[in-house]
Amino acid sequence: MVAYIEEMAVNKYAWLDNKTFKDGVALCQAIPGATAMQVAAYVGLRTKGVRGSLSTFVGFGLPAFVLMLLLSVLYARLSGLQQVLSVFAGLEVTVVAIIVNATISFGKGCLKDYRDVAVALVTALLFWLGISPFVVIIGAGLVGIVLFQGQTFGGNSSETGSLFHVKQAIVLFSILIASFLSLYFLDNRLFEIAALMVKVDLFAFGGGFASLPLLLNQVVEVKGWLDNKTFMDGVALGQITPGPIVITSTFVGYMVYGFPGAIVATLAMFAPSLFMLVLASAFLDPIRKSHVFGKLTRAILASFVGLLFYTAIKFGANVPWEIMRVILGLAALVALLRKIDVLYIVVAASLVSVVAFR
Repeated sequence: MVAYIEEMAVNKYAWLDNKTFKDGVALCQAIPGATAMQVAAYVGLRTKGVRGSLSTFVGFGLPAFVLMLLLSVLYARLSGLQQVLSVFAGLEVTVVAIIVNATISFGKGCLKDYRDVAVALVTALLFWLGISPFVVIIGAGLVGIVLFQGQTFGGNSSETGSLFHVKQAIVLFSILIASFLSLYFLDNRLFEIAALMVKVDLFAFGGGFASLPLLLNQVVEVKGWLDNKTFMDGVALGQITPGPIVITSTFVGYMVYGFPGAIVATLAMFAPSLFMLVLASAFLDPIRKSHVFGKLTRAILASFVGLLFYTAIKFGANVPWEIMRVILGLAALVALLRKIDVLYIVVAASLVSVVAFR
């Protein structure tokens, strides 16, 4: 999706030059949240300020939200039908393949030497032992500051600080706080949903897939709002939609509290990222040059490899692995490794499942 945004913003419309766009991508990867959503918002921010970032943020996320909401409604009403059960029987193994592929891809980009591998393995073990992933992530970052001594991070930037962006970030933050206070007094359940999604978003360094272990932990293991199977079904539905994988938050919100839950969960999952982008863009140069920040984020990204590895095992343990599921899961994984579009894989798995799991 980032490549498509670059083609449009840099090559087709020339809203940004290539250097400015690349700096924006680096910034979006350095802060938590769904990277593609933030890159879209960054293009709007650099083109038309905060109004532009709001426009591109909404424009990028709205189609995925509408489709995910529709799929959530259909799932809630039809999930008991035999044909639907057959489809999701196959999609479960496809989700496992997707998470395994994400772990491999994430690992290739983040595990540079034995220290990164050690952080990933210890993280997976701690998560398995039931330690809060938020504690693990903070701990990994602090360890990384010591562990990666002597490493060089940072680079040059085409953007300098902007007091105007800081002021706009303060305005956005004020709106977020006011919204949270309103939810707290109007509906405690909606406030609880919003608080959970904000916490996940603020710790999801490395993009949308980094959110899944955190969302799984909070929604299934801590709150008990959904069981593992239903959560996996939500991840599968998220792969059908165009947009970020954390659109699964819409599914979670709807299953927990209907339409209001879906809207609040979605906004709470993405709004903090927009605030952080506007604020961080004012300090792009010092962020990119900070050695401490580089060490911290390197360890955090390595920890997410461990969290994804654990999530793949967790999901896999919930699948009854008979021969047809094994074949379908391996076929999906091979297709993903060969870079076949995930939408085609999900649709193909659904069609096979209708026949194979009747």
